[in-house]
Amino acid sequence: MQDFLDCHERIRPYIHNTPVLTSRSINAKIGAEVFFKCENFQRAGAYKIRGATNAILKLTDAQRKNGVVTHSSGNFAQALSLAARSIGVPAHIVMPLSAPEVKKTGVLEYGGKIYGCQPTIKARQETADKITKETGATFLHPSNNKDVIMGQGTAALELLDEQRDLSVIFSPVGGGGLIAGSALAAHHFGQNCAVIGGEPFAVDDAYRSLKSGKIEGNVTTNTIADGLKTTLGDNNFPIIKEYVKKIVRVTEGEIVSAMRLVWERMKIIIEPSSAVAVAALLRDALENPNDYKNKKIGLIVSGGNVDLENLSF
Repeated sequence: MQDFLDCHERIRPYIHNTPVLTSRSINAKIGAEVFFKCENFQRAGAYKIRGATNAILKLTDAQRKNGVVTHSSGNFAQALSLAARSIGVPAHIVMPLSAPEVKKTGVLEYGGKIYGCQPTIKARQETADKITKETGATFLHPSNNKDVIMGQGTAALELLDEQRDLSVIFSPVGGGGLIAGSALAAHHFGQNCAVIGGEPFAVDDAYRSLKSGKIEGNVTTNTIADGLKTTLGDNNFPIIKEYVKKIVRVTEGEIVSAMRLVWERMKIIIEPSSAVAVAALLRDALENPNDYKNKKIGLIVSGGNVDLENLSF
């Protein structure tokens, strides 16, 4: 608990304590009160600056001087670039060639240097390893890094500080950093607060990993939720296995419908990866209404970086 509080205090000057919003129409759909932790209003448009900032601040002065490197399809790329600029550290960013243009633009605007690669996990890591060797920069994984996980969990910490009696928190699942951090925060600061993940059927490695008890991969990455195409890591999977109640899988159509619902009803922009958590809540509440009736539900809106030239609706 103290590590969490120390982490939050460490990164506080560099992040926003984002608002928590509600929607009467969505509450009526669920039969519960839903509290949206709006990290789409976070710096760089997503929760990931929390973990990026914490990881950089935990480096030595010598490490910071040589810079940092990561691979990311977009949100951690932007977050690390902005955090590095705020702290005065060079940032080397490996991005798949298929990454949304809006996220590439954000990285460049925040001062990150982009290195393109093929859209595979192997290509990402090999390119990052090469840059690390050439520059002496420290590699920071977007989700499988203990300092990153702790930083990401501060979003749930803030949500629980505002709404202490939540029954459950929903989070999207990609690389596992956000849901692992949220699960730790719920365990330490919640009152019997469960954590449930949302994941596309197209990339359901976390769902299968919980079933098998070991980290599974994905055969395809054919999902609109570009931020969720990565797989779990050996730092976050043990946390997920112990503290996450379950993973709810959703279809591409459900993701688009959930995204549109939030845009129309709440008048805020959320990206497809965020909509996965909303879609998971809608699906699970429909299938298990008694689990949610008249309860308070938290949901981490992970980000709002949308390529407006390629809207799905």
